[in-house]
Amino acid sequence: MTIQQTSSQVTLEYIKTIGIVNNGLNGRGFANPYDLAISSDGTIYVINRCDTARAAAIRVGILNFDEDYLGEFGYGTGSGDGQFVWAVSMRMDSQERLLITDEYNRRISIFDTSGEFLSKWGTHGSALGELNGPAGIDIDSDDNVYIVDQHNSRVQKFTIDGKYITHWGEFGSAPGQLNLPWGLSLGPDGSVYVADWRNDRIQKFSPEGDVLAVYGETGDGDGQFSRPAGLTVDTDGVIYVADWGNERVQVLNPDGSFALKLRGQATVSKWAEDYFASNPEEFETREMSNLTPVLPKHLRSAYHESSQSEPYFWGPVAVRLDSKGRLYVSEANRHRLQIYQRTDIQFD
Repeated sequence: MTIQQTSSQVTLEYIKTIGIVNNGLNGRGFANPYDLAISSDGTIYVINRCDTARAAAIRVGILNFDEDYLGEFGYGTGSGDGQFVWAVSMRMDSQERLLITDEYNRRISIFDTSGEFLSKWGTHGSALGELNGPAGIDIDSDDNVYIVDQHNSRVQKFTIDGKYITHWGEFGSAPGQLNLPWGLSLGPDGSVYVADWRNDRIQKFSPEGDVLAVYGETGDGDGQFSRPAGLTVDTDGVIYVADWGNERVQVLNPDGSFALKLRGQATVSKWAEDYFASNPEEFETREMSNLTPVLPKHLRSAYHESSQSEPYFWGPVAVRLDSKGRLYVSEANRHRLQIYQRTDIQFD
């Protein structure tokens, strides 16, 4: 299935879905994927956050665009070196080391691309340089690390080895204030974009923390948000937002105006095809099911529609771009990635 969704500025074309639920403790498949990072050679790393019942399966899965499952690391739950409890987000530095935030352990863990644990840093607290619920992370060209310090209502900037540089933000709803911020992404000019989760908006800051713009407000209309989670910004300044509470992805033009929205167009992944080939009775049951039902009016909320309609996003928490301009949307509740291709972006 190939469907284009466009505005006058942006065109995105659905490509494919990668994923299948993994109910075990390891191996191919996802368990509540929360974020992903993509190396220069196209290797994809996916955080499997897992729910409480499957906490022992927390790990980072390694795969590629062709859906070869290449391994995993960080397997298990805990506070030891290389372990996670509530892993949230990750980015690669200039040496392609993976930095992963853990909001429960209040730290950043660092791995190489083979999954070997290298180091960690982070101290719990509210003083400068301390963390309470680190979430979104990004790294600039000088390997300075920007982290959303969620429960301290601020953004902090560190060196790559965790030395405090500066911070900004405080609790509130005025411009520059934050309320349970979650996602973070750097723009092509170094601007810092923050998904201000509880305030239902995106804020744009200078690298020093000056407020440059505020985009969005509470709602389900175009350009409005309900608990925006992850976000990313491409080389043209186009902003992609996982509008989690509205079960969609919104795309904003560089000036913050609405460009388009995606609800999801998932098809059966290669992993799922392999599963159905080995379990034909499951495929027969699927064929008899109505995977895109028409819901009664009182159940036509974004949540109900997404939970009942298989192609739609359900729990979109992260958006990432690879070097080919492909947009990856991570769905925590359907244990998969939907991938779109940016095909035509032109600005006046």
